[in-house]
Amino acid sequence: MHAAHLRHPNSPVNSPVSEPLQLYVKTWCPWCVRAKAFLDAEGYRYEEIDVEASRENYAAMTRISGQRLTPTLVVGEKVLPDFGPEELREFLARNCIVP
Repeated sequence: MHAAHLRHPNSPVNSPVSEPLQLYVKTWCPWCVRAKAFLDAEGYRYEEIDVEASRENYAAMTRISGQRLTPTLVVGEKVLPDFGPEELREFLARNCIVP
């Protein structure tokens, strides 16, 4: 094996993430509309969860994110609460989350 192919055990893994995306939204929220438009335009598949549709959805979002604002994106153990388009773009890139 070539030395260039060896990786230190503590080095970050930059392989793409393929875990399901969950997007917690309020249907009237302009930031949520923008987040959905961005994800759709970039070809991401996600589960849209309306936090106003049930108390369970709202409780799940607040438990996961520690706050009450939308949108909130959950990808496995990673959570991005209360974000705008640039924060979403940076979060996806930093965490190697691809469509």
